[in-house]
Amino acid sequence: MPVEIATQASGELLAACHRLIPQLSSSAKPITNTELAEIVSSESTLMFVARVDNQIVGLLTLAIFRIPTAVRAWIEDVVVDSSARGLGVGEALNMAAIAEATRRGAKTVDLTSRPSREAANKLYKRLGFVERDTNVYRFDT
Repeated sequence: MPVEIATQASGELLAACHRLIPQLSSSAKPITNTELAEIVSSESTLMFVARVDNQIVGLLTLAIFRIPTAVRAWIEDVVVDSSARGLGVGEALNMAAIAEATRRGAKTVDLTSRPSREAANKLYKRLGFVERDTNVYRFDT
């Protein structure tokens, strides 16, 4: 299954974001072309795109950043179109992101997933992600 890193904020990619992101979060505001362009042009974020029959059916965003202890990576906003679930799209996206993080020297790759996303959680464990004993805090600005 082809997975690529988006290099431009095309109309096709923006339309895919508008179709897929609501399947991940009902509260997320639609991404603008300017915001999408910021993601794909950034040195620290990569948007991975998976296709089935040449149609974008999955997205994953990888953030890679340097902190004092190491280079770290974080996976966010993984979404696979409901019509393509069970075809290996999520696995292909994650494996591509892990490979790129490794290539760029990341010591670890982290992600979070709601417990209600049972299939996603099973996938992450099968891929080798280990649940950490930590608290996740959020401060809304």
